[in-house]
Amino acid sequence: LKQVFNKDKTFRPKRKFEPGTQRFELHKQAQATLNSGVDLKAAVQLPSGEDQNDWVAVHVVDFFNRINLIYGTICEFCTERTCPVMSGGSRYEYRWQDDMKYKKPTALPAPQYMNLLMDWIEVQINNEAIFPTSVGKCKEEVL
Repeated sequence: LKQVFNKDKTFRPKRKFEPGTQRFELHKQAQATLNSGVDLKAAVQLPSGEDQNDWVAVHVVDFFNRINLIYGTICEFCTERTCPVMSGGSRYEYRWQDDMKYKKPTALPAPQYMNLLMDWIEVQINNEAIFPTSVGKCKEEVL
């Protein structure tokens, strides 16, 4: 299990927003709204005058951080022995394909699948072409 749940690989620290930036302010606003018991539909609405791409980026990163924390709390109970297949119940089996190491959909134990998934998501979040760190830039402007 130690090779699957490596603190440096699988359980990553939260991605931070630089204090004083517009994204940091949007993050604070999202956190305040989500923690105040307000209607969730209103919580995810784009604030007036804000860039939609920045707003979505903040929520994607927050969602990734929360999923990572949840996974960190349950991963010790799902080992390659106890979870030999990544599944969504008895009717669905998830197979990994990344067109590099796994060129065809491949059945993997759940911990291995989750590790690959979290790594892939982190690469996407850190890709400037998808999530530019410069406020107000959409992905077409970066490419």
